[in-house]
Parts: sequence; C-alpha cells; structure tokens
Amino acid sequence: MFLEISKAKYIEDYKIEIQFNNGEIYLVDLANELNGTVFNPLKHKSFFRDFSIHYNTIEWKNGADFAPEYLYKIAKFQNQIASEPTEEYELP
Repeated sequence: MFLEISKAKYIEDYKIEIQFNNGEIYLVDLANELNGTVFNPLKHKSFFRDFSIHYNTIEWKNGADFAPEYLYKIAKFQNQIASEPTEEYELP
C-alpha cells in the first residue's frame, strides 16, 4: 500500500494532525523540518497553517511539500518518543 494523506488539520505552532490512508492518525510537529529555501516561508505561522492536500500529501501555496512516507516516519518517531515511559526517582 502506498501511503497517502487522507485528512490534515492545523493544530498550533508547526503541528498538524494527519490521517493516513491506512487509518492511522498522528500529531506531527514539523518545527525542526523547515530547512532549505522552499521551506523558509513556512516559518511564518500564518503561511504554515495555509496548506491543502494535493497529490496525496500536504502542500503549501509556494509548492513546498513533504512526501507522505516522510511524514509517516516523523510521526511514528515522535509518537514513540512521546509514549516512552519516564523513570521515576525518589529523593534520598
């Protein structure tokens, strides 16, 4: 199955809730992914929040986009980090 973006919703800052065509839904934070000339305009939150689904992924008005597979990889990684248990320590 080829991954595609079914739905996407701007949440806040550089976070987008993405639903993939496999039914999985993730909150993806793209704050650290906006590197390179084509992504510079997206650093302005008003520009970042104005995207649409085009050719199976999210795309901005300047043509910037991320491959759905890349978004999925980021989402899985961020979800794994967020769900890892933290160790508890007792003070002596």
